[in-house]
Amino acid sequence: MGHKTHPKGFRLNIIENWDSRWFAKREYAELLHEDVKIRNFLKARLYHAGVSKIEIERAANKVKINIHTARPGIVIGKKGAEIEKLKQELAKLAARESYINIQEVRRPDLEAQLVAENVALQLERRVAFRRAMKEAVARAMRMGAQGVRIQSSGRLGGSEISRVEWYREGRVPLHTLRADVNYGIAEAKCSYGVIGVRVWIFRGEVITRPEEEQRAGIGA
Repeated sequence: MGHKTHPKGFRLNIIENWDSRWFAKREYAELLHEDVKIRNFLKARLYHAGVSKIEIERAANKVKINIHTARPGIVIGKKGAEIEKLKQELAKLAARESYINIQEVRRPDLEAQLVAENVALQLERRVAFRRAMKEAVARAMRMGAQGVRIQSSGRLGGSEISRVEWYREGRVPLHTLRADVNYGIAEAKCSYGVIGVRVWIFRGEVITRPEEEQRAGIGA
């Protein structure tokens, strides 16, 4: 068996950055649990807004939350009413001053988390899993992805024995550190059990700083 690794964790500090950016000596566990609470609350509260990523930054007694969403209008609301309500709810949850920064996801079909959630939603609505997977792959490839892989596991189609089915198009280099591989995971809660959906989207290669310096040296 191969050793499976998380595509983001594998590339941290090379082409990827942490989703939580802060430092603490004494309150580390408490702040970590607070981050998990904030993420779970926002994902549940804004599920219909297509949230692909939540970044948390801390400085002194302030929390800055960057929400990457496909539908910023839903999060902000009419004249910013929804975002004000959200700030008040977060202040109760985190018990410290909160700032919310909304960032729009331009191409949701290239965000693995949103693709996984979309496929999971279709499976809950009893759409055939092969059709849901193939359509998601085709959409991502049309939007400019260089490779897509979607995997569904569980009692697919209501079968007695759970199994794993996957579909891939293009190339998805999991061992290339400079490869921008976006990874997302979602669960479809069906009447006959939970189906897990995993998505890998290869969006091209990122030139790292040492490579840039090396190329500049060769050019000079």
